[in-house]
Amino acid sequence: MKPDKDQLTLDQQKLTEEWNNTLPTILGSSDKATVQADAADPRSLRVAIANSGRTQYSFDFKVTYTDSREIDTQLVDVEADGIHVDEHTEIIQNMIHDYVRHMRECAQNLQQITHYSSSN
Repeated sequence: MKPDKDQLTLDQQKLTEEWNNTLPTILGSSDKATVQADAADPRSLRVAIANSGRTQYSFDFKVTYTDSREIDTQLVDVEADGIHVDEHTEIIQNMIHDYVRHMRECAQNLQQITHYSSSN
């Protein structure tokens, strides 16, 4: 039986720590990520990814666990050199797609933590 998402309880501090340890190993070497707990939602994390390439894009995402195995990833903002940019360009859309894929891979790598948490 699939756990009800309302019953999903996560150790947000531990999960944030594990995301901070795991996500950088999945991202490209030119990308830097920081993960913080979302103070307003115990099932969500805030992920900031900075690309140190010549464009110096930075991406902010909200990652929400919909159940113990699945995440919903929402783009919050994209900036270049600290200035908001249009996220609808093909280059940025491709980068967003790659980052979402990397975040899903990170979530898959951490399934043992989230699945265990929802079983308690």
